[in-house]
Amino acid sequence: MTSAAEQRARAAGRTAESGQPTAVVDGARRAVPPSPPVWPGAPTPLGARFRVGPDGVAGTNFALWAGGAEAVRLCLFDERGRETQVPLTELTHEIWHGFVPGVMPGQRYGYRVDGRWDPWTGARWNPAKLLLDPYARAVDGEFGLPPEVYGHVRDWPEQHVADTVRDDRDSAPYVPKGVVVDDDDDWEDDRRPKTPWADSVIYELHVRGFTKLHPGIPEELRGTYAGLAHPAAIEHLVKLGVTAVELLPVHQFAHEDHLLRRGLRNYWGYNSIGYFAPHAAYAASGTTGQQVGEFKRMVRALHAAGIEVILDVVYNHTAEAGELGPTLSLKGIDNRGYYRLQDDARRFADYTGCGNTLHVVQPQVLRLITDSLRYWVTEMGVDGFRFDLAAALARSMHDVDMLSPFLAVIAQDPVLRRVKLIAEPWDIGSGGYQVGAFPPLWTEWNDRYRDAVRDFWRHALPDVREMGYRLSGSSDLYAWGGRRPYASVNFVTAHDGFTLRDLVSYETKHNEANGENNRDGTNDNRSWNGGTEGETDDERVRALRRGQLRNLLTTLLLSTGVPMLVAGDELGRTQRGNNNAYCQDNEISWLDWSLLDDPAWRPLFDLTARLIALRHRHPVLRRRAFFSGRAHSADGLRDLAWFTSRGEEMTEGDWYAPAATLGMYLSGRDIPGRDERGAPVLDDSFLTVLHAGDRPTGFVLPGAPWAQRYEVVVDTSREEQAEAPGTVHPAGTEITVPARSVLLLRVT
Repeated sequence: MTSAAEQRARAAGRTAESGQPTAVVDGARRAVPPSPPVWPGAPTPLGARFRVGPDGVAGTNFALWAGGAEAVRLCLFDERGRETQVPLTELTHEIWHGFVPGVMPGQRYGYRVDGRWDPWTGARWNPAKLLLDPYARAVDGEFGLPPEVYGHVRDWPEQHVADTVRDDRDSAPYVPKGVVVDDDDDWEDDRRPKTPWADSVIYELHVRGFTKLHPGIPEELRGTYAGLAHPAAIEHLVKLGVTAVELLPVHQFAHEDHLLRRGLRNYWGYNSIGYFAPHAAYAASGTTGQQVGEFKRMVRALHAAGIEVILDVVYNHTAEAGELGPTLSLKGIDNRGYYRLQDDARRFADYTGCGNTLHVVQPQVLRLITDSLRYWVTEMGVDGFRFDLAAALARSMHDVDMLSPFLAVIAQDPVLRRVKLIAEPWDIGSGGYQVGAFPPLWTEWNDRYRDAVRDFWRHALPDVREMGYRLSGSSDLYAWGGRRPYASVNFVTAHDGFTLRDLVSYETKHNEANGENNRDGTNDNRSWNGGTEGETDDERVRALRRGQLRNLLTTLLLSTGVPMLVAGDELGRTQRGNNNAYCQDNEISWLDWSLLDDPAWRPLFDLTARLIALRHRHPVLRRRAFFSGRAHSADGLRDLAWFTSRGEEMTEGDWYAPAATLGMYLSGRDIPGRDERGAPVLDDSFLTVLHAGDRPTGFVLPGAPWAQRYEVVVDTSREEQAEAPGTVHPAGTEITVPARSVLLLRVT
């Protein structure tokens, strides 16, 4: 019978008799050399920082916040996996720290943290578990999830209490290690594009999926940061005309146990475990620090092409899940200090649907997040962030609070308040839907735009009020507190849901490949398949669908606000009806670049690029202030006007009546603001006619004071778009608008 003390000693890598440090090497526990010397070092900055210490001695300073811990040991690993433990005895404001001479960049390391095991009060310290440094700047190795990486006995017979039984098996052989990185890059040769919000066109892409099948990228670089930095990848972005890439998560992440059991992986990456480390699997150059330099070179290459880099970041939860999840980092450092717990502290509060929620009200958690954000801006060169489930970050104790510590800190931070901030303005908790509620400085994913545009083009809106608001910048949501039209990030599709092609090809999800019996993914797709489910050889249906794609893209790129495209939608990419491809690291998710050479799909790319170029040329399409709808001159011309198919301005009753046709007039004469030299901003005026009906309709072109003539610039009923000037129609004449089409007409 062994005592609790002996059990704890074995878990800590020592025998109770000798106290000699041991480690598991090649499956066997062996003695390791004594600890190297450790000097006091400094409590800041947190993490592992290589530097020159006292007397000019090179080494690394290690600092770890571990409130409530009783002891912290730094664990250093050599190339064979042998572990050397270094006790950190200096404690300053709950930060354990020490400077270890001779520890150089490339050194792999982790921590063991000792303390009480009392899950009923939320205390889950277990020194048998090697923990990843939350501030690790590089991570070597992947997370598998064998039983040894769980702080509790995962396969305990009585599962309802399994999380209360401590597992004393060593996890070090089964978990990745942090890597010491030399940070000596000053970014002096980098030039950030600094694209104004109103001029931005965002392109959401996955580093691996965008590059994996690209024929112009060398095979050894496909799926990596270096692949995205390759001229062939950047050439596509430049030709398309986007101003920013929004990268799906590139923080180090882990794969969930339920996916690994089914032979799948977390492809999207919304399961972060290292907020400072570029995901190592996306590096072509190596994973012992090389991934940091490779990521920086990617950012430089994109900046040189005038393209900003926005990161999709997941600070609302981590890969450690709930009480039955693994112990990988924060849970073993201070579970109560990092996570929101229920009144029954054994249980985790879950506002994210992922098992846990970071407790952002806690100072150390807020510091972790803001330190991470500043690091990616100042040392990794990124230009902004899209915050996954941002409402969870804005919760104070329980409720979403727009005066929360997180939002307050961001607002006053001299670095972060200058970068692009995009909120996904909801979580799954009570009161979590907050579209339109985030404060100035923030933009938001506008799902009301998505839903309205989808419904209009499937002819499912009861009237056109919603479309009027969405096309003109969503003033009903954002015209308060000094916010501008570009607070609305407009999108029709995102990574989560159908691709644009699937939106017009499937009415129901087809997620069988995910292994969850098609239960996962939303059922609220607001899609229309044109009368046939899935792919078809019927050319009539295929032509109809291509026309709907042109309608959706044209609507998006002519709307006031910031448009966001999803990589591959401009090519007609399909996920075969899968609307939740988060675990499909294969051809379902990867871009099919052969579509660019397909005569059926190449025109879609050409139209998208043409519309983006049109948007860049015309400030009336990217306004910096909301429309007033009032006349500013004696002739009665207004900055925005709405017309029925009769060529008459819409009345109150028209907004409430069922309609398939809507005319929107934008005046280039009444654009608020001035250019850089102080001159008024003047532009062409445009009339956009959107017709969702299944038959052609007549439309009377408005006469004076709106126009004398109109020139057709875009007609989505046509597969090919003419670059030369289009047909000119006199004002007052009735034109025929083809079924399910958009006409863009320039006032001449």
